[in-house]
Formats: sequence, C-alpha cells, structure tokens
Amino acid sequence: MASHSNHSCDSDRRRWMVAVGVSTFGLALGPPFARAAQGGPTQEHGEEMAVTAAEDLMREHGVLRRALLVYSEAAARLTQGRDEVPASALGQMADLFRRFGEDYHERSLEEAHVFPALIKGGGRNAVLAKTLISQHERGREITDFIAASTRGGHIASGAAAPLAATLTDFVRMYQHHAAIEDTVIFPAWKQGITPARYRELSEEFEELEHKLFGEDGYDDAVKQVAEAERAFGLADLSALTAPKPPGISAPTAPPSVD
Repeated sequence: MASHSNHSCDSDRRRWMVAVGVSTFGLALGPPFARAAQGGPTQEHGEEMAVTAAEDLMREHGVLRRALLVYSEAAARLTQGRDEVPASALGQMADLFRRFGEDYHERSLEEAHVFPALIKGGGRNAVLAKTLISQHERGREITDFIAASTRGGHIASGAAAPLAATLTDFVRMYQHHAAIEDTVIFPAWKQGITPARYRELSEEFEELEHKLFGEDGYDDAVKQVAEAERAFGLADLSALTAPKPPGISAPTAPPSVD
C-alpha cells in the first residue's frame, strides 16, 4: 500500500515539474508562446497574431506562384494548339500580377526596403539583389505583352506561339526568382536589421497593404487567383496529383504482426 502511495506521489511530482518547466519556457519566450506552451490560444486580446514582414512577403509569393500555375497551363494549351484557353482569365492574372505583384510586392516592399539594405551591404547578396531587380523589370515587360495579347478577351491568331513561349520563359524565371528570395534574400535581410526595425517594417507592410487594397487585400488576391484556377480547370488539387511513374507497381502491404 505504501509502495502504491509513493508511486502516486512520484507521478504527481513529475507532472508538476513538467507543468512548471513548460510554463517557465513559455514565459521566457514571451506571452504568446507561454499561452501556446500551455495549450492556450496564441491571440492577443482575441485578435490574430500580426503577420511579420518576411512571412508577408512569402505568402504573397504563394499568390504569385498560383498565378504562375495558370500561366503554365495556358502555355501548355497554346503549345498544343488547344482552343480552350480562357483569355479573359489569363488577362485578369496579368492584371493581378501588375497590381499585387509588381506595383505592391516588388516596388513598394522589395525594391523600397529589402534590396537597398542588401545592396548597401555588398557581397554576393548585393549581386543577387541587382539581378532580381533586373528580372522585375523584365517581368513588367512580359506583363505588358500578356495584357496586350489577351486584350478584348481573346488571343489573336498568330499570337499563340509567341505568347506560349513568353509565358513559359516567365514561369521559369519567376519560380527560381521567388525561391531565391525566400531561401536567401529574405533571411539575409532579416538578419541584417535590428529586431525593432523588423517589427516596425512588419507593421508598415501591413498598413500599406490595407491602404492599397483594403482590409481584405490579400484575401481578395487569393480569391482572384482561385477564380482563374477554376476557369482553367485547376481548382481541384487532387486532379493535379502526378501519375505513377511507368513500371512502378503498387506498394506491397507490410505483413501483419500478430
């Protein structure tokens, strides 16, 4: 009986020590982490946690990458000579890329705040930043071309081949462009500024987004991309699952263990 009582006391003591350790760890990281460590909500006063600057830039890349998926599908259909290319939806993606991607994300955020700091610091990241700026400029020329090619809601005869080639080249460039920014440029920029300045810019980025696009600017951009995806038959994610490679059989179920 005494042994069972001692075992219960030991269990209670271990649970208490774990609880204290988790709470102490959370408090060391700050109130939001303390609540998360204790299984509580991570909102301040019932509001969602603010999106930080790098997170904001990366999720905007998510919108642009979905637009690139539409561009890729359009290029494939044009190359194959298929007629079912929703020119209006393609033109709307070019308009979204212009307003949300080029005028806001590139000019107002990256070129105004991110790239100058890296160029000032010199080195490899400065070279990359200058290349990224030149790619922004090329992208704007391409957006002009896409908009002109889809004006009036149709693609003129003879324009299919050059439009397909341009879309393919742009997708190739921008996929790598965004990946370099996410994995090299944004981390280097964040590391090069003070935490206080980073918090300030996080707030400035959010305020600018609301000023240009309203409170639901990002959500509206996501909705516009989703509409274009539906127009191109890309709304069902499961339909985009890659087929099984040739010669690959179904995996064998592991033997049951009795």
